[in-house]
Amino acid sequence: MPSLLDSLRSHTTVVADSGDFENIKHYQPTDATTNPSLILKAVQQDVYKPLLARCVTQHANAPVEELVDHLLVAFGSEILSVVPGRVSTEVDARLSFDTRATVERARRIIRLYEQAGFSRERVLIKIAATWEGIEAASILQTEGIRCNLTLLFSLIQAVACAEAKVQLISPFVGRIYDWHKKSQGSTWDEAGSAGVNDPGVISVATIYAYYKRFGLSTEIMGASFRNTGQILALAGCDLLTISPELLGQLKSIEGDVAARLNPDFALSQQSIKIKADEKSFRFALNEDAMASEKLSEGIRAFVADSRKLDELIKASQSRQI
Repeated sequence: MPSLLDSLRSHTTVVADSGDFENIKHYQPTDATTNPSLILKAVQQDVYKPLLARCVTQHANAPVEELVDHLLVAFGSEILSVVPGRVSTEVDARLSFDTRATVERARRIIRLYEQAGFSRERVLIKIAATWEGIEAASILQTEGIRCNLTLLFSLIQAVACAEAKVQLISPFVGRIYDWHKKSQGSTWDEAGSAGVNDPGVISVATIYAYYKRFGLSTEIMGASFRNTGQILALAGCDLLTISPELLGQLKSIEGDVAARLNPDFALSQQSIKIKADEKSFRFALNEDAMASEKLSEGIRAFVADSRKLDELIKASQSRQI
């Protein structure tokens, strides 16, 4: 009997959510995703410190923000030597409300990948799903720069992304689960809110049904999982990006996985076409306490880790002077 991981692969593209490219090899994912927090975690490991030192040495006169991009692309290039598909590399979250700066930063990241010998088709530029981020992605997509809109917690964000014709979205399952669990406090029913009843799972399933019912081509990649139950409840989703820890759990258990998300599921759901212009987007996001809070919280967390990465780079520069 196959492992749960191998069975899942028959329904869904498996993606590794990690900057640890040595660890990624064990699970043979198709794609991989990174973010500032994952790169910060990886670069502090002894095995990857030489990669940081090499970037600083090779680009000694570059400002810190350029060195960050060189480091991100260095990790991404190593990942692309391990996976057959794509890697997602994130634009600095401090630019989440600046369309022009996001576009310029994304273009630079793509140039660095192309200089390293990788085509832009193998790179997804991750951008926070703010209105400004979605506008930036719309511009980039027309240039053949494919985008992954992240920190996505609501249907209105997903619809706006699809209308902007972005390549892929990453709705966050675990963080939605976290918010509802904290919000409900002592009344939270863990067993009753598991699997298909998990609020994060419900959110992704709703987006999946909407996209398939209305023929939207943007790919859906469930992300931010807290347990394997959330993953298995979304089998059949276009892609799922999974941490090495949870990939290991899925690999260690034998079993068959059924595709819950499929065309029949989509047709069984009630989906009403919604409007996603700027005014509608901002109002709907503001009305959704969970989505607006988690989006803001997520940007703050990524910014904090980006600043820590800046400091690591500056410290490495000082050691080499």
